[in-house]
Amino acid sequence: MIDTLIHARWIIPVVPEQKVYENCSLAIDKGKIIGLLPSPEAAARFEASEEIHLDQHALIPGLVNTHNHAAMTLLRGFADDRPLMEWLENHIWPNERKWVDPEFATDGSRLAVAEMLRSGTTTFSDQYFFPEATAQVARETGVRAQIAFPVIDFPTPWSRNSEDALQKGLALRDDYKANERIDVVFAPHAPYTVGDATLERIAVYAAEAQIAVQMHLHETATEVERALAETGERPTERLLRLGLLGPQTLCVHMTAVNERDIELLQSSGAHVAHCPRSNLKLASGFCPTARLLQAGVNVALGTDGAASNNSLDLFTEANTAALLAKAVSGDAAALPAHQVLAMATINGARALGIDQITGSLETGKSADLAAIHLGQLEQQPLHDPVSQLIYTAAGHNVSDVWVAGRRLLRDRQLQTINEIEVIQRAQQWRARIAGQA
Repeated sequence: MIDTLIHARWIIPVVPEQKVYENCSLAIDKGKIIGLLPSPEAAARFEASEEIHLDQHALIPGLVNTHNHAAMTLLRGFADDRPLMEWLENHIWPNERKWVDPEFATDGSRLAVAEMLRSGTTTFSDQYFFPEATAQVARETGVRAQIAFPVIDFPTPWSRNSEDALQKGLALRDDYKANERIDVVFAPHAPYTVGDATLERIAVYAAEAQIAVQMHLHETATEVERALAETGERPTERLLRLGLLGPQTLCVHMTAVNERDIELLQSSGAHVAHCPRSNLKLASGFCPTARLLQAGVNVALGTDGAASNNSLDLFTEANTAALLAKAVSGDAAALPAHQVLAMATINGARALGIDQITGSLETGKSADLAAIHLGQLEQQPLHDPVSQLIYTAAGHNVSDVWVAGRRLLRDRQLQTINEIEVIQRAQQWRARIAGQA
């Protein structure tokens, strides 16, 4: 007797590449995938406590959102249509100082996790203040998370300085060292908010304890130009000099990139989190994803926060990434659908250092899955399910989600989150921020 047997019209494992299995089944026991085989054979071989039939669905690995600021859902639509630094300095940072506290982080993170689960994301990497609140939400809701605690040299709502942030963040890592779903890592915010001394300390800690590092990098051309004017180095060159550019490093955004940057990313083994919709909305630039992938750089997808996106739907992100790559490269064959699905799954898992655990539907891996309904009018006729996932589907087509074999979304209904309560809390925060509470 096994726990779960899922029969699906299509199963897209991502690994092996380019594979689509029709009328097959996934066998799950004790949170792990134990088999992927034709449905008649599965029915004869396994008896399951729960048997699920998804006759019009594609079953895929749960999506991996490699960059988010979950609690910023409470600032969704708050300061739209402004360039990055004006948006940050005149609107976001002042209101974060005013409003962000553990309650804000908890309520915003729960809203974000609910949105992500309902759109097929099973793993997310988060970088925001009060990371202990987001970690607790992840623990309670059953989602998989990398909690990247922010390190900034100047005072923030969470820390007095970088020393305070490092102490708090490393203590949080100790709290979760035995948790199989939650990993706590370093997040020096950006080259312009963290000095060399702090970055060198993080490089030493990361190397000694094998801890991942995530950093906003080359987000705009202005950032790179200022760095060159002030230090004579591009930010990638600076991180390399400080020992912070390597296989454990996730470089977020990377829109202002030249051939030297690509060479450094490739030779160091660093990863890139591509956040196309946020970059487009803030007019930050275009990450050259096709060139990076051709050079052998691992490129994954992130939504960024809902204050600059304004959605956490990774299907929409994948669609935008595919279309943007074609336009930027002038090549309609750039980033085909299978490759973009890999960016949203196994590449994301690889960027977070958990590709042995999740990111593909392989025997022995965690049963982190999403089922997408492809039987609706908008998906007809269906010649290629992977094409429909990337170019037609969106988060609202996701029907069911599992993490480690636990069903967190059942027929569009959240199982570990009270949706009505989450909406009410978000509305209360809107009134409070608007001065109406």
